[in-house]
Amino acid sequence: MARHTRCQGAIMRDHHLLLIAHQEHSTGRKYWLLPGGGIEDGEDEVACVIREMREETNLDVRVERLLMDEEISPSVGYTRIKTYLCAPLAGEAKPGYEPEVEASSEYGITDVAWFDLRDETSWNGAMKLDEITYPQVKRVQRALGY
Repeated sequence: MARHTRCQGAIMRDHHLLLIAHQEHSTGRKYWLLPGGGIEDGEDEVACVIREMREETNLDVRVERLLMDEEISPSVGYTRIKTYLCAPLAGEAKPGYEPEVEASSEYGITDVAWFDLRDETSWNGAMKLDEITYPQVKRVQRALGY
């Protein structure tokens, strides 16, 4: 099934945004991003976000609203990213898993961390250097009025 839209969650708790870390098996490169993925057969976008958050962060979430809808370069596999504002309901944030064999053969989810949107100086240095995640987190920050 071709996936054109990545549905991801901006999970917020006490002014903090949750990010997950992927680590590439072949290079060891680690990078941070918002949890999310593609819609599966029979899912709508909200169901996709709820499933992806559970798989990748071990959290059950409530999807509050669409926060951002962005067109992106198709070179990253998707042509659109929809970011939904989420609130944690149950579970403890910890690294989850990637159920798709193609993806899990390339990387693993190795870490989760909460980033304080009120204090950029506390953010992970590697995340701040990432040319995809850092601008996206800044857009989430602006969309939420920080």
